[in-house]
Amino acid sequence: MAVRAETSGRLGWGYRATVLAVLPLLRVLLRRDWQGGEHLPRSGGVVAVTVHASNLDPMTFAHFVHGHGRVMRFMAKSSLFRAPFLGALLRSAEQIPVHRGTEDASQAFTSAVEAVRAGQLVAVFPEGTLTRDPDLWPMRGKTGAARIALATGAPVVPIGQWGAHEVLPRYTKRLRLFPRKTVHVWAGPPVDLDDLRARPVDTDVLREATDRIMAALVTIVAEQRGETPPTTLFDPRAAGLPETGRYDGPADEAPPS
Repeated sequence: MAVRAETSGRLGWGYRATVLAVLPLLRVLLRRDWQGGEHLPRSGGVVAVTVHASNLDPMTFAHFVHGHGRVMRFMAKSSLFRAPFLGALLRSAEQIPVHRGTEDASQAFTSAVEAVRAGQLVAVFPEGTLTRDPDLWPMRGKTGAARIALATGAPVVPIGQWGAHEVLPRYTKRLRLFPRKTVHVWAGPPVDLDDLRARPVDTDVLREATDRIMAALVTIVAEQRGETPPTTLFDPRAAGLPETGRYDGPADEAPPS
């Protein structure tokens, strides 16, 4: 696929190094089923959202977005920015640190809004962490993506993924490269938030917008899986599980396919 204008411009060394190191490996190791690229605007501010069932998801997500000509700015946990080499890589690539549970937590929102208003694509995992759902369905989303979209007026493009968990199962570090797996990454039409944009941004509006975003993602993943999704999304808080970070859940030794 030809690289379009945005990914052919000036990029930080971190972004270029990542592209040069990771994308060729993904092309060799994985089969791609990419659909819906026409829904991803070629320019202008965008909030791109996806699901999270494997630690490989950020790379397959970025591969899809880069392949359709956009530069991606991830919102990543701040601890990654303190790693000696990785931190420099992320800063050069202009990624956005998220300071969870601290007084600096609002900085990520401000940075994301500024990036979208400057015409950039900001990538958000609305679940905030790997899904805790036992069957790997998307779980209840957090309101960050909705807040950014409503503050900027930018479209929210849902991008469903399925298959990366077969290569790198949840809560494990053991890659399963053979036989070669297919990763499905499909973009859907922007989530309709027009009726919410004129309303005051309160808790009800943010929850409604977030529920629509998650419903769009679930619809795509259900089609990818060829299965009927649960009627209610898994809520880690209601289940007594931590909402972010690691927890002592079982490794997916035999992930669903």
